[in-house]
Amino acid sequence: MKILSVSELTKYIKDKFENDFFLSNLWVKGEISNLKLHSSGHAYLTLKDKDCSIKIVMFRSRARRLLFRPENGMSVIIQGYISIYERDGTYQLYAESMEPDGVGALYIALEQLKQKLAAQGLFDKERKKPIPRIPKVIGIVTSPTGAALQDMLNIMRRRWPKVQILLAPVLVQGEGAPASISRGIEQMNGLGTVDVLIVGRGGGSLEELWAFNTEAVAMAIAKSKIPVISAVGHETDFTVADMVADLRAPTPSAAAELVVPDCQEMGRYLGTLEKRLVKGMANYLDKSKQRVKHCLAAPSLQRPYLITGSRQQTLDLLTNNLQRNGKICLAERTSQLANLAGKLNVLSPLATLARGYSICSTSNGDILSDATKVEVGQGVEVVLRKGKISCQVKEKQI
Repeated sequence: MKILSVSELTKYIKDKFENDFFLSNLWVKGEISNLKLHSSGHAYLTLKDKDCSIKIVMFRSRARRLLFRPENGMSVIIQGYISIYERDGTYQLYAESMEPDGVGALYIALEQLKQKLAAQGLFDKERKKPIPRIPKVIGIVTSPTGAALQDMLNIMRRRWPKVQILLAPVLVQGEGAPASISRGIEQMNGLGTVDVLIVGRGGGSLEELWAFNTEAVAMAIAKSKIPVISAVGHETDFTVADMVADLRAPTPSAAAELVVPDCQEMGRYLGTLEKRLVKGMANYLDKSKQRVKHCLAAPSLQRPYLITGSRQQTLDLLTNNLQRNGKICLAERTSQLANLAGKLNVLSPLATLARGYSICSTSNGDILSDATKVEVGQGVEVVLRKGKISCQVKEKQI
C-alpha cells in the first residue's frame, strides 16, 4: 500500500479540481461576508447562503477591473474556478469576475460614486462657477473624429464668428478614456487663456458614456479653475460629469448655443439699447431745458434787487444794533472792572504798607507774625512801603 505525504495528497486533490471541466469555470451565487480588501489589492471574502459557505479569493489583476465596490451583505454572482490552497489544504473559489445579483454592476458603481462625491461636496451649488457671457476663447475636450465636435464648431462659428476655439483631442470611450479626458482638462487649465470649457461627446449606451461616470473625470472637472460645461450624450443621458460641472447642457449642440450668444440677436439687442439710450438722452435734455426756462422765468432772476435790497436794509439795521449794543456792553464791563479794582486796592497789602505798616520775614522768606519764631541775633528783613531793610534781632518781647 502506497503511503502519501500530506503535500502529495494535496497536490493530487488539487489536480483533480483543476482538471475537472465543471469546476474549472463555474458561476456561484451567494451573499458576501468577512470581506477584506488587502493593501496588496487582493480581495478575500466568504460567499454564503443559508446552509453553506465557501472562501473566495480575487487577485488584484481581477479586482481592479470591478466597476463597483463589494460590501458585506451584498448578493453577488461570481465566475471563477475551484482549486486547493495547499498551505491550509482547503479548497477555494478563485474569482475571475463578479457582478451584483439583480442590479447591474454599472448601476451600483454609479450610485456608489455619486454618494462618495456628494459627501465631498462636489455637487453643491455654492462651488459652481459662473459661465462668462461672451467668452473670447473656448476650449473643447472631446474626440476629434466625433460628429459632436463638428456640430459644436458649426453652431459656435455661426452664432459668434469671432470666437477662438481650442481643441484638446481625447478618447471618449474605452479603458483609457478617463485618463485621457482628465489630462485634456488639465492641459486646457495650463494654457491660462481659456475662458470656458466644454467637456463631452455624442450619445451612446451607458457603457459607451461610462468614462464620464468615473471618479477621475469628476475630480478633474472639480479641480478645473476654468468654468466647465458638461455636454454628454442626449437630453435623457445624465452623468456624474453633469453633476460636478458648473453647467449641464443636454447635448453638445445645446452646449454650443449656451456658451456663446447669437451675433444677430446681440445686434438686435444692441440696436434696441441704442434707441433706448438716444430716447433717454433726448428726454433728459428736454427736461433740462424746461428746468432752465423755468429758472430764468423766476422773479428772483428777473428782479434780483427785490431780494438783495431788503437783505441790505436788514443788514444795515443789524449793524447799527450791533454797534450800539457793543458800546453799552463795553461801558458796563468798564464800570464793573473799576468797581472790582477799588475793592482789590482796599484788600491789597500795598495799601496796608502805605498806612505805615511793614512786613517782617526771615532770611528764608517766611513771614513772621510771632516773636517766638525768631531768635535773638537772627537776621530778618523788613518790607516797607518803599524799599526794604535788613535787621538783626537784639531783643524780643513775648
